[in-house]
Amino acid sequence: MKKLGIGFVGAGWVVNTFHMKAWRGVRHADITAVCDLVEERAKSTSVLCRELDLGDPRVYTDVSEMAVDPEVDAIWITVPNFARIPVVKAITEEVTQGKADLVGLVCEKPLGRNVREAQEMFGMVEKAGLLHGYLENQVFMPSIVKGREILWRRAARSTGRPYLARCSEEHGGPHEAWFWDAKRQGGGALGDMMCHSIESARFLLADPEEGREAMIPKTVSAEIASLKWGAIPKYIEKLRMMTNEQVDYSKNPAEDFGRASISYETRDGLLALSELTTSWNFVPGERLNFELLGPEYYMQIDSLSPEMKIFLSREVKGSTGEDMVEKQAAEQGFMPVLADETNTYGYVDEHRHMVDSFLKKEPPRETWADGLSVVKLLMTCYMSAEMKKTLKFPPNGLADFVPKVAQGNWKASDFTETA
Repeated sequence: MKKLGIGFVGAGWVVNTFHMKAWRGVRHADITAVCDLVEERAKSTSVLCRELDLGDPRVYTDVSEMAVDPEVDAIWITVPNFARIPVVKAITEEVTQGKADLVGLVCEKPLGRNVREAQEMFGMVEKAGLLHGYLENQVFMPSIVKGREILWRRAARSTGRPYLARCSEEHGGPHEAWFWDAKRQGGGALGDMMCHSIESARFLLADPEEGREAMIPKTVSAEIASLKWGAIPKYIEKLRMMTNEQVDYSKNPAEDFGRASISYETRDGLLALSELTTSWNFVPGERLNFELLGPEYYMQIDSLSPEMKIFLSREVKGSTGEDMVEKQAAEQGFMPVLADETNTYGYVDEHRHMVDSFLKKEPPRETWADGLSVVKLLMTCYMSAEMKKTLKFPPNGLADFVPKVAQGNWKASDFTETA
């Protein structure tokens, strides 16, 4: 089978060894080019690709030049949220002008910082006639894929479809300063992470034979709060130091906690609910938690309940790191260990699926249409939180809505004030 030549734009994210290791499990692809505005970051990524035997990529600082590289068949867009539109515009212009011969584009979550941006992204890739894949790793997690397959095949067909999904993602906060900056990122913890939980719940609740389009959103209720990073002076100052004074939550806070409830009507007229939680306040490390309930069955997945745990006493000395669980915050004690995080979190199967779909010239099972649907629900969550009430979906004004937190107009005290 022909190999797909992959170009990465946004080497600042790609250079993360954790994510690049996922590509060692992907067949039929070579990384042939990397692009970043900072040439040194692109060069570092190129070196890492060679060290991991992922390819010998050329280095670019101009995405338009990378797009016309004959060795690049598809581009993975991993630039920060605020840089997505100009990057996609530059790539699709080369395609529509006949200068670039690409099969497709893949974009990290979320597709846009608001509905207007997500619609623009989707419109550009559709106009260019390219295949498009939406990088939502959690719906490619082997545990979720296998659990969903078993319950829908063995239980739902005989006792009834599932009616409640609970999905959450928690950790201690992002690595990069721009993630904490609500204007550049588009929000806080809810904007950064609830996109995962929204799509995971849709994936689990939807009948595999019907698809997610058969799940019609009806109502959305949500709340956001700053419980730690914008509320406790010690952590406001710590965040300011962590981000080299780029982010100051005493002036422009973002939420570090969010929860939402979304109701759906199924094609057969039944009610299905998703309960979603996200947080930047969970100290032990990255935790993904999923539950699926139906009439006679139940599934639970907890990424911090793995098959291996290790105990280290105070006498064990060494450098700090994240060699057991991503974003771990302890170096002693009884700690969970994920032997293969990139596979557990779905990154390997996610990239493998995108590559195989593009080689077959088929749309992936997660496209930018799915990304747009997620952003619409995400923005409705923000709107509900601001209005402090349950909203019918879609609410009026959704297309032009920008959350207060992304405008710099949100206060941590808004959570406790009445409507």
